[in-house]
Amino acid sequence: MIRLIIADDHPVIIDGLKTILDKVKDIKLVAEVNNGAELLKLLENTEVDVILMDVNMPEINGIEATRLVKKQYPGIKVLAFSQYEEKRFVKQMLNTGADGYLLKNSAAIEITSAIKAVHSGGVFLSQDLPDIFVGAGKKKRSNYFFPDLSKRELEVLKLIYLEKNTQEIAEQLSISPHTVESHRSNLLLKVGVKNTAGLVKWAIENEIVY
Repeated sequence: MIRLIIADDHPVIIDGLKTILDKVKDIKLVAEVNNGAELLKLLENTEVDVILMDVNMPEINGIEATRLVKKQYPGIKVLAFSQYEEKRFVKQMLNTGADGYLLKNSAAIEITSAIKAVHSGGVFLSQDLPDIFVGAGKKKRSNYFFPDLSKRELEVLKLIYLEKNTQEIAEQLSISPHTVESHRSNLLLKVGVKNTAGLVKWAIENEIVY
């Protein structure tokens, strides 16, 4: 059973999420809070696996709340939940330790899939978000080749950037070490670099990871 907290200051959003989650047997909503300050207070006495974190909240916003949660409770997974598609918000949330970024207009099945994915150690990005990292890059870099990276390759690349080894990546993404190495080889080939150091440098320069 996945224990979930919703941190969001929009009652309509919370009601919609509760309707979705009522139909999911393996996700239990243990609490809901309206801002980051309430969340941090609640965590002092509440066990939770995943926090669905709104980016824009009063008192302590989602970005700062994520940073504090990850510092004090590193085992808790944080899934950003926002209406903002802008790259700067995605960057800030991932950079402060969020395990994924989910758009509020996501379908019910994507919301539940995202919660389960980050709970199992994966990195989840809404279906529309790869266009921010890769698709938008294609438009800006139309004068030369920019590789088309899959969502899984983006996940592997982020974990490589975080200095995770093959076994650790395999465990976090629930795939085999052989599959991790296959993704790494594909990334090296697509990007056109010789080693992991070159891959990380390329990813930073092209704002794929932060």
